[in-house]
Amino acid sequence: MVRVKPFAAIRPAKGLTTEVAAPPYDVLDSAEAAAMAGEKSLLHITKPEIDFSPIAGEHEQRTYDKAVENFRLWQERGWLVRDSKPCYYVYSQTMGERTQYGLVLCAHTDDYASGVIKKHELTRKDKEDDRMVHVRIQNANIEPVFFSYKDNDELNRIVADAVAKPSEFSFTDENGFGHEFWVIGDDAVIARITEIFTNEIDAFYVADGHHRTAAAARVGAEKRAQNPHHTGNEEYNFFMAVCFPETHLKILDYNRLVKDLGCYSEADFLKALEEDFEVSLVSKPRCGRPAKPYAPSQLHNFSMYLGGRWYSLNAKPGRYDDADPIGVLDVTILSNLVLDKLLGIKDLRTDRRIDFVGGIRGLGELQRRVDSGGMKVAFALYPVSMTQLINIADSGKIMPPKTTWFEPKLRSGLAIHKLD
Repeated sequence: MVRVKPFAAIRPAKGLTTEVAAPPYDVLDSAEAAAMAGEKSLLHITKPEIDFSPIAGEHEQRTYDKAVENFRLWQERGWLVRDSKPCYYVYSQTMGERTQYGLVLCAHTDDYASGVIKKHELTRKDKEDDRMVHVRIQNANIEPVFFSYKDNDELNRIVADAVAKPSEFSFTDENGFGHEFWVIGDDAVIARITEIFTNEIDAFYVADGHHRTAAAARVGAEKRAQNPHHTGNEEYNFFMAVCFPETHLKILDYNRLVKDLGCYSEADFLKALEEDFEVSLVSKPRCGRPAKPYAPSQLHNFSMYLGGRWYSLNAKPGRYDDADPIGVLDVTILSNLVLDKLLGIKDLRTDRRIDFVGGIRGLGELQRRVDSGGMKVAFALYPVSMTQLINIADSGKIMPPKTTWFEPKLRSGLAIHKLD
């Protein structure tokens, strides 16, 4: 079972939410952040290199110092204010006609160390180190991690009761996604939420934020080692997460682009694909108009854009293992049968011939990048399901890189957790 606790969040002062709230640090480069950041934007805290002219390096000491200074100033100026008591919070996100409701809470670092908080991706130490520095210097989780858990009827009812009341704020971001926030301050309800997670929820699943989760756990371990009177209940043992029931979440496709066909001509590449796939032409340019994009229709069906045409690729039976939670994934099938076998791309993390595009960008982005000449071929994949993600995490296995894309992203600045 998981350990959780409420916390006294640092939040934007009333009326300032839209000015403070910002996209996560890792979805904008420094130039984009500088162009977006208003005076009160959290980007001055999460990407403080933008406060220098020219823009400073992300890992320079002066950049880290500026982050600390700005976090202090935002509180001194009253732009960020700490709640008077520990609470749980509800954060909803709306994308189109779908709304997902998450509980904002603190999870325990011991649960990450013991594997009760389950991951499905490997982390890179350099990215962990960077996030660890930010947690350490601020003594706070400035941005939350994104967890899921198996549905619980009573928690669903508690959340439904909370959102039936007026919210603290709601707004629509620059992408057209809706964000809304409620405070759960009733002591009896707080106690019951804690009890349900402690007794009935057997695991958290990291949906997004593997590096932030690992960094928070490392900072907790660091502070534990420095405290001779450590009890395990100190605030530094906990880190901030937004936790959604699994049925609320939808994983988008995460697609691939490759710069060349290696030693193959287009005709030879299509012929080579026929060994492991049923290949059929779906659309081609007509009357001066580009080919109509084709999206995969089911698992083990892929779409490919090559030479201005869209193709359907159906993996032949026997080329994958439906009994293996990793082997059955379409990202694994594509990697094994095409990227590695035909194109010689063996390490998706380091090979510069390959690039990745989240499904939120649409198939048109794949087509555009091939047509522009920067890429030679694009592959679109059928999205992984939450059931697949949970099965893999439960089995202790790791998904291939760039397998899941969650949208909307959690907005930063709606709540901040201090480690003291």
